[in-house]
Amino acid sequence: MTRIYRLLKYLLAAIVVTAVGFNFWITSSTSGQVFDNINEVPEKDVALILGTSKRMVGGADNQFFYKRIEAAADLYHNGKVKHILVSGDNRTIYYNEPKDMHKALLDLNVPDSAITQDFAGLRTFDSVVRCNEIFGQKKVAIITQEFHTYRALFIANHNDMEAIAFAADFPEHEGATKTVMREYLARVKAVLDIYIFKTEPTHLGEKEEINLN
Repeated sequence: MTRIYRLLKYLLAAIVVTAVGFNFWITSSTSGQVFDNINEVPEKDVALILGTSKRMVGGADNQFFYKRIEAAADLYHNGKVKHILVSGDNRTIYYNEPKDMHKALLDLNVPDSAITQDFAGLRTFDSVVRCNEIFGQKKVAIITQEFHTYRALFIANHNDMEAIAFAADFPEHEGATKTVMREYLARVKAVLDIYIFKTEPTHLGEKEEINLN
């Protein structure tokens, strides 16, 4: 039993070290691509908003959602992007992240002609890869909270995209810290998806054109 316990302890230590190493790799390799001052954001063709629910479990507004929408609208109205791609989950007729993001952008005076909806962005990996492969957009500004930008950029870099990220404000509310903690594990999965499992998006399909004029 002592030997088994020792082996398990070494295995756990190896897993922890690997997870820390993957997290450091992702954040250190992408940190120079993250901006939080709109005046310093390079102009890009398209802003990609990564989806999340507009409501929290208890029914309250999810400020992660609304802060991302505000950031995207600011980029558009300041001439930093020409178009906004809203990408998220569309699992049922009652849950539709792209539709909710589309409506929220309209409420902030972003014209309908400047918004495209991606209904198959089931997770960050899918949203970023589909932005490139389905919508043909490489020069993008990814919009989400800072802790999330690093993983999205890591995926974009692997797909040879000219991506930067504009960090939306981080909301201070109950449960926000748990969201950040889950991201540490999600970064590990991103490395495994890319380099071990060779993961593809759940849905690809026909290419769709975005009119940037």
